[in-house]
Amino acid sequence: MLRLITSSLCVYCRRGPMIPTLHRARPCSSLTQKENQATVDALYSLSVDIRKVRKLKGWVLHQSPAYVSEAVTLLRGLGAEGSAIASILEQHPEAVLCSPEQMDAQRELWGSVCPNDRDLVGIIEKFPASFFTSACHHNNQRDNILFFQSLRLNKRIISKLMASAPQSFSRPVEHNQHMVHTLQEAYLSLGGQQDNMKIWMQKLLSQNPYVLLKSPEGLRENLLFLRDQGFTSAQLLQLLAKLRGFVTELSPESMRLTLDFSRETLGCDQAQLLEIVLKCPALLYYSVPVLSERLQVLLSAGVSLEQIAEVPTVLELTTQIVSYRIERLKAYGYDVRTGSLEALNGTKKDFEAGYGRLQLRRERPIFNPVAPLKTEE
Repeated sequence: MLRLITSSLCVYCRRGPMIPTLHRARPCSSLTQKENQATVDALYSLSVDIRKVRKLKGWVLHQSPAYVSEAVTLLRGLGAEGSAIASILEQHPEAVLCSPEQMDAQRELWGSVCPNDRDLVGIIEKFPASFFTSACHHNNQRDNILFFQSLRLNKRIISKLMASAPQSFSRPVEHNQHMVHTLQEAYLSLGGQQDNMKIWMQKLLSQNPYVLLKSPEGLRENLLFLRDQGFTSAQLLQLLAKLRGFVTELSPESMRLTLDFSRETLGCDQAQLLEIVLKCPALLYYSVPVLSERLQVLLSAGVSLEQIAEVPTVLELTTQIVSYRIERLKAYGYDVRTGSLEALNGTKKDFEAGYGRLQLRRERPIFNPVAPLKTEE
């Protein structure tokens, strides 16, 4: 019977961008008791769902002045279609409160990191709040762009950072300089090569832009904890790369709970545990209740602890996915109790491809009269 240990760790709920919702009028606009009818009519003519705007951000409709036509002109100038413009203004109606001067300044700023207008429109469609932002952030945005350009990072990486983690560009550049320096220092101290550092940094930031918002001290503490567990410098560098910076979201206490639980449950010693973690770094950031639930599903299907230790990446799958895949494989004669758990792994596309091969193997004739006989069998 698996022992449940309570843990408050929840990585995924902290990943998303935390763009503050504006509940007050911007300095350049004033709040009126009645809705600004000109704004309502202009948005309605663009096929914007006014009911949705009223429900989620109705305060925008009470602002004056509003610059609906100017926002539309800018978006059309970038190549946005009517449906895209309506979607942008539904997601982020605050866009109409940006002054024309502010919009022009943002277009110029983003133009320095976006290859073309088409790419910029795509970014605005997905992250409108990152483009239509407060004018007070403009200087910080510019300084941060210059800083990342000084690192010779790819323009697409910089634009992705601005879009998905805009708060990291809205704050003073010193914060990002501190975190980047800490990451570079960790990379080199663990044996990383100076010549490869730019590529490593680009990959890390593109996979997890929110690493910039984390604490440099937290990163150092977590690496020291992992070193104390017995990981070598080379292994720590490997973990840092595989965890895509999510090691900054962990804490020594949460990792200790997870490692102790894994060691006790899988019945392995410390050296074996380290090998398991290197195969499946995700073990470090899954909470004990989550791991316990996933282990129980596998064990109830007849899978052994030895099989799980051999293919620990199966623990990255949710209980629903594991149960579904086990049943699918069972229908075509694959027994996870005796076969490799690798058959359960991978993305949906990977699994379906493997499942298709099993299906073909089952449907293939046992005897092919055209094929030569293999007498040695």
